[in-house]
Amino acid sequence: MDTTPAILLRKTRFSDTSLIITWCTERHGKLKTIAKGARRSKSVFSGKLDLFFTTEIQFIRSQKSELHLLKEVILKETQEEIRKDYKRLQLASYFVELIDLVTEPDHALPELFDLLQRALNYLNRTPPTKRALLHFESELARLTGILDTETAPFTTLERAHGRLPSLRSELIGQLN
Repeated sequence: MDTTPAILLRKTRFSDTSLIITWCTERHGKLKTIAKGARRSKSVFSGKLDLFFTTEIQFIRSQKSELHLLKEVILKETQEEIRKDYKRLQLASYFVELIDLVTEPDHALPELFDLLQRALNYLNRTPPTKRALLHFESELARLTGILDTETAPFTTLERAHGRLPSLRSELIGQLN
């Protein structure tokens, strides 16, 4: 069984009772787990699986696929203030989508985990700004090794990954 700090990126319905959870982890990069029974009202995962939650997870690695079995979730941080403000929620969602876009499954990049954790903590304490968005993009481009000093970081990220989350244009227009 493996244990690692993790931030929940995405939840997808798998069956009537189970979810597929995509995590950004410190030790394993992007990781997908199946949370069996998570949709049941008396699940051991009840209240522990929501977007932006920082946790420590235990999982059993699958030998056959990239979908691992989630065994335990210990909740560390809920980022409650992000959920109270729509713009914070939008910017946090953009950060999560970008991390999901630029990371490969089971490829550890602890710096990206740290960047996302710092960004979510910042948004939990501080109103969102355009400066925060641009800083995140710049740091992400730098940490992934594609930063080009002659090109805007968002352009570099877009070229390298074929697209950016569509939420970006709305955020750029709304944030100060």
